[in-house]
Amino acid sequence: MATSVLITGGAGFLGSAIIDAVQEQHPEWVVTVLDLKSPRVPKPNIVYKSGNITDAASVNTLVVEIKPDVIIHSAGLVPELAFRYGREQRDRVFNVNVNGTRNMLAAAKSSDVKAFVWTGSCTAITDDMKYQYRNIDERWPTSSQSLIYGESKTAAEALVLGACDEKLATCALRPSVIFGPGDYQLIPSIHACIAKGETPFVVGDGENLWDVTYVGNVADAHVLAVENLLSTKTAAGEAIFISNNEPIPFRDFCLEVWKNFGHFPSYEVHIPVSLATLVGYIAEVATWVTGSTTTLSRGSVLDACGTRYCSGEKARKVLGYKPRMSIEEGIRISCMVSLRRYLTLNIPESSLAKLKKEYAQRLKLSGANVQLAPRRRPLEPDSGMSTGNIAFFWARYTTAGGTWETNRDAIMRRKG
Repeated sequence: MATSVLITGGAGFLGSAIIDAVQEQHPEWVVTVLDLKSPRVPKPNIVYKSGNITDAASVNTLVVEIKPDVIIHSAGLVPELAFRYGREQRDRVFNVNVNGTRNMLAAAKSSDVKAFVWTGSCTAITDDMKYQYRNIDERWPTSSQSLIYGESKTAAEALVLGACDEKLATCALRPSVIFGPGDYQLIPSIHACIAKGETPFVVGDGENLWDVTYVGNVADAHVLAVENLLSTKTAAGEAIFISNNEPIPFRDFCLEVWKNFGHFPSYEVHIPVSLATLVGYIAEVATWVTGSTTTLSRGSVLDACGTRYCSGEKARKVLGYKPRMSIEEGIRISCMVSLRRYLTLNIPESSLAKLKKEYAQRLKLSGANVQLAPRRRPLEPDSGMSTGNIAFFWARYTTAGGTWETNRDAIMRRKG
């Protein structure tokens, strides 16, 4: 009898990639997706069920109905960037990430589910901003006092690993920051720096290493984890880091993204971390006074210049995990998908003609054949202070010779 798999969050960015990996590697598996709503373009041979993981009764009813052998629980809530470093959305994030996970585990326990693979996060450790994380492994302790997302992942991970027993094998995967086609946070945020004029500005020296992982590689890891829990069970009760195993300076990642959009900053302005932190604090106070939101804060500064990468040794030994897609190729694919999306949605009216020509050339299309659909929704105004504001402030109080690099080769020296 074919293995039955229930994937929560299967209509989302990562969940959709997990479905693709399952269908590629195990086309005989029967897949059901639980999400708040079905995707605009459903995948073939997939059964979609609408539901909310925070509703314990409906979750239990669904699990009893479909009788899955495996649950891949990838549904979760990531706070918007403007709320990542505050506490305003704590209850909402915990309700989904912790209570939702508790409900899924309870339903699995009451049924005959054999394997439970949970999508955790490296932030269970790295959201504690007091430390730098250089090649850490799974022995590093989780933190119960960090940012709200990391705290929620720490609490949920404890539930998942604590539920592991002879009948239900569980494991927690800890992917790093994820990017890929359909990414709606990382690549779009970096791309937006071009229009804002922020690409020349660097907080700190720009050499801090961090982990970023292609979404297809993370999806592969989920399939490997399922295979393990259904066979040798060496991953049962374990937390495992998942990354691309190629730490990259945050600045270099941004440069690679911008390059794929046909942009390269002609100079660099390095902003001292202390100054950026001060301006971040000022931005926090300003938004508190005005009641607005901002993506600039002391936390975002620490994120931008922090070192955060992990060892992939346990994933290799226990799961046999090896990334199939490199960061460079993953960026290329992701940006091409984004280019096509921007052609029909998010191009500011003032830049339509110029961007249409540039993007059409990039996509090897004829400018006359590129059709720009009407905007579906207005662009949200940029609230609060941006990196560009910090850079302007700093440039007014420094000498050009001390902080500006205008030679392209000098900027690319680290790529050498």
